[in-house]
Parts: sequence; C-alpha cells; structure tokens
Amino acid sequence: MTYCLGLALNEGLVMAADSRTNAGVDYVTTFSKLHVFQPAPDRIFLLMSAGNLATTQEVLNRIRRDLDQPRYEGMVADASWDRSRIDLLNARYLFEAADYVGRVSVGVQRDHAPALHESGVSVETTLILGGQIAGQPHGLYLIYPQGNYFAASPQTPYLQIGETKYGKPALDRIAEPGLSLENGARLCVVSLDATSRSNVTVGPPFEVAIYAADSLTLSHRLKLSADSPALRVLSRSWNEGIRSVFDHLPRFDWEQMGEAPSETVPT
Repeated sequence: MTYCLGLALNEGLVMAADSRTNAGVDYVTTFSKLHVFQPAPDRIFLLMSAGNLATTQEVLNRIRRDLDQPRYEGMVADASWDRSRIDLLNARYLFEAADYVGRVSVGVQRDHAPALHESGVSVETTLILGGQIAGQPHGLYLIYPQGNYFAASPQTPYLQIGETKYGKPALDRIAEPGLSLENGARLCVVSLDATSRSNVTVGPPFEVAIYAADSLTLSHRLKLSADSPALRVLSRSWNEGIRSVFDHLPRFDWEQMGEAPSETVPT
C-alpha cells in the first residue's frame, strides 16, 4: 500500500508521499512516488501515484517519451482542436494536463488488463497531479483509474490517495487555504507519520515537495528517512503535544465535584 497527499494553499502547493511499496516480516521495498516534470520554463508538474507499481512506471515512461518526442507543435484553439493531441508540453490549462495523464493511465491499464485480470491482479493506479502553467492559477487534481478527475477546492484544500484514513483527522482539523507552505509541509509530515504508526504498509523515507505559487520552480524538496533528526523531532513533538492536550481536557462534572459517578443497575 502507499499514502500520498497534496495541499492546495493560497501560497502554493505542498505534496508528500511515503516510499514503501511492499511490506512483510522479511520483505520491504521502497520506490519514489513523487515525480517532478518541467518540460518548459513556463510550466511545472508534480505527480504522485498509488496502486499497481508496474502500471505507474509505464505511465511515467509514456509521459517521458511524449516529452522526448514532441508530437504536435503550433496548436491553436479552434474548431479542429483535438484533446488527443494534448500532452504536458503543450497543455494550456492544468485541467488539460490532468486529462492527458488520465488518458495515458487508462491506455496502460487497457493494454495489460486482460492478462493480469486472469491472475487476479489489479492494474489500477490512482494519481495526484499538481502544478502550474504560466498565466494560470496553480492547482491540484486527483485522477481516478478510469481517467476522470476532480480538483481540490477552498472547501477541500487537500487530496489523498492510498491508505488515507489514518492521516485524515489532522488534515480535517488543520488544513485550510490560508495555511503557510511551511506549516503545510509540517502538516503533511504529521499525516504521514500518523499513518505509518497505524499501518505497516506505509513508511519512510517520506518525500515532501514545496511549490510557491507563480515561481515555476520547487522551493524545497525533502527526503526524510526513518532516522532523520527532523522527522524524529517533529514526530515526538506532535505526540507529546497530543498527550498534553489530552491530559488537560475538561473534566466530567462528577470529577470536578469529587463525587463518584452514579450507576444504574439494570433490572
């Protein structure tokens, strides 16, 4: 399993992922799940994945092939515009890039589905695409295995894929568009750490990418291993903070009055 999440903030984007792809008593493998594409100076894309590793790797290979071998040039918006001609190099809007990545993913799954389905293996992969094209706002999209997608919004400024449930409570309480990029990065690490504590299939190294709006370049890219001092300090501080808040929660009425709670004996 895996866990990836992205924050769409007023100041920009924060995207984070674990690196574990398999886990067992004696078998653990790691692969990077956060990929950066900058095919031209006026655009940057960040892509994260959860699902079949082979499908993901072929999706990435096809994207890179299309960038190495530009298929269409001089595209204009007219009646003959064809969405099948869009790729990361010539997309004019971020949703067009999301549509392109979705079509590539569907194509890879379609090519391999018959053989793998007979073996009971899922070929599906779910993706999160973030980035910006000059002149357009930055944004964040979740792309389903079926190729359709939706964008993060001010009401829901975060997107998750993979093992989402354990890291969600902190996001629900803290994530909001006005969060700073630095606090967003800390929140992402807290969410990853909480997930890894409850699910052995998610684990470090954790990767975090910070993108400041309109910069068209990454501000920071972090890789936090299990023994990273930054990760250990942040994790310890979060745990101690939660314990402290718990210890200071309001007391029940009977505790404040020093009385024992009344009991009702069933008849």
